[in-house]
Amino acid sequence: MATNIKGPAIFLAQFASDVAPFNSWDSITKWASSIGYLGVQVPSWDGRLFDLKKAAESKTYCDEFAGVAKANGVAITELSTHLQGQLVAVNPAFDLAFDAFAPAEVHGKPKARQAWAVDQMMLAAKASKNLGLKAHVSFPGALAWPYLYPWPPRPAGLIEEAFKELAKRWKPILNAFDEVDCDVCYEIHPGEDIFDGATFEMFVDAVKGHPRACINYDPSHFLLQQMDYLAFIDIYHERIKALHVKDAEFNPDGRQGVYSGYQPWVNRAGRFRSLGDGQIDFRAIFSKFAAYNYDSWAVVEWECCLKHPEDGAREGAAFVADHIIRVTETAFDDFAGGTPDKSKLRSMLGLGRR
Repeated sequence: MATNIKGPAIFLAQFASDVAPFNSWDSITKWASSIGYLGVQVPSWDGRLFDLKKAAESKTYCDEFAGVAKANGVAITELSTHLQGQLVAVNPAFDLAFDAFAPAEVHGKPKARQAWAVDQMMLAAKASKNLGLKAHVSFPGALAWPYLYPWPPRPAGLIEEAFKELAKRWKPILNAFDEVDCDVCYEIHPGEDIFDGATFEMFVDAVKGHPRACINYDPSHFLLQQMDYLAFIDIYHERIKALHVKDAEFNPDGRQGVYSGYQPWVNRAGRFRSLGDGQIDFRAIFSKFAAYNYDSWAVVEWECCLKHPEDGAREGAAFVADHIIRVTETAFDDFAGGTPDKSKLRSMLGLGRR
């Protein structure tokens, strides 16, 4: 049976603010619909838009929340816990930087912060159930990231121990999402311990192949690592349950390459761009997703070092709508066929002769 990608949708994290129309759930969903979006991905940490604790506790709240979106012309695609998921596993080198992702009462308290993050993930599982969602997007966090480049040489067993601990922390969360029939889709991303296909496989192995350990596919992070982002779909399509549509470009020169020399985004060899302004072949990506019967949402994530976000959002809706393939339900050469006849088939193969 033919399946079609849903969309366009947009991730609201980069747009929520204290300025109208981005400062309330009602107004931001009206805005998204007005520029062509059919769905919105919700940043669960942003209290201006969403109350995660209330959503976990109250089906009525979730029905009302979804009702506002529906009345304004959009559906809820997934909840996001990128910030909370990051805090499930943090190497001490990043404690001060990542405290900003958590409430003030757990700042400077890594164990309390991690417990808060796990509780947030458990609330997200319940909220996803109350909203009737089948996929959830997040970050996995990182313990081993400071040791990415092996100099000085990594001691034997360091990475294995990191993934063992990462799995230990995530297994109860994955189980909680399994109980509510919802996939956890990790955004594979530099800065996370799961940053490419090889590390995703290491994590899946560590959680014993857990069926809810899935992928939020974002080709921009693969282009900036110089990976084959189309082959990635071929390899992992069975685990890809969410899609971020984000563009990027990579322009190395004699001064910098993949690591981009600590430069600000606008001066990096690798940088994010608005849809259509980068180098990613989205026609090929959408063709792959159509061929593999991906039937969930295509969600625009705007992160551009040059273009205004409102322009990027408006252009992104039209870009995704233009790229979504309406999958055919018939074969183009059906007209030349006929009713199968076994004796005729055998005759054509020379098997009916004596």
